[in-house]
Amino acid sequence: MNQQTTISRITTGMPVIDAAGTEVGTVDLVQRGDPNAVTVQAPTAQVPSADPGSSLDELIESTAVEEPDVPADLAARLLHGGYLKVTTELTRTGAVYVPAERIATVTDGRVRLDVPVGDLPPEE
Repeated sequence: MNQQTTISRITTGMPVIDAAGTEVGTVDLVQRGDPNAVTVQAPTAQVPSADPGSSLDELIESTAVEEPDVPADLAARLLHGGYLKVTTELTRTGAVYVPAERIATVTDGRVRLDVPVGDLPPEE
């Protein structure tokens, strides 16, 4: 079964088990691969506006994070191949990303990986 077929069988809330049998956490986001995905660019430094009265909406927009929240080169690979974002208590940031090629099986309502949790990139 190919990676895109496998990832299409995954839904949010499914438990994720690593190669060592450790329960990593639960699927928070499922993103199918897009071979035409635009590469994520690192944000550029913005010059503060002369108006200190910026709206709350502008503040929220400036701090909003695009998924996946990882370095640009890894983000490009994840967007092209597909990935899962898994909420976990096993990392400081509270989430890890699972590249589609690291998904071993989807059976019995669980996602099993072919790597240990320590090999998964954490959310930044």
